[in-house]
Amino acid sequence: MQSLKTFSRYLLGALFIGAGLNHFWHTDFYVAMMPPYLPWPLALVYASGIAEAGVGALLLRERWQVAGAWGIIAVSVAVFPANVHMALHPELFPQFSAAGLWLRLPMQLVPVVWAWCYTRGADRSRTT
Repeated sequence: MQSLKTFSRYLLGALFIGAGLNHFWHTDFYVAMMPPYLPWPLALVYASGIAEAGVGALLLRERWQVAGAWGIIAVSVAVFPANVHMALHPELFPQFSAAGLWLRLPMQLVPVVWAWCYTRGADRSRTT
């Protein structure tokens, strides 16, 4: 069971690293996601990309997994307004269905719950 949990932790970390790097490969898409009430959209895209990749990298190291897991939760909460903006303005994202944008919102809980599994650290989770 522990090897499955380790694999799952590596997978989540890699997904967040990839998602963070994607902010630099598809910057225009992420800028379009930014709600207009937020200042400096390009800077926020870069900052969120660095944050996502950073917390993903932290999760890969057992020593830093708790910080990485809480970071993933924090980043997921922080970027949620951009996802709401997408759902509220589907005309700005014609490549996605409006229903898909709304269904995507509750799916944002998946990485939060997944990361929460690592908030206690490896040693303490084995004893409970």
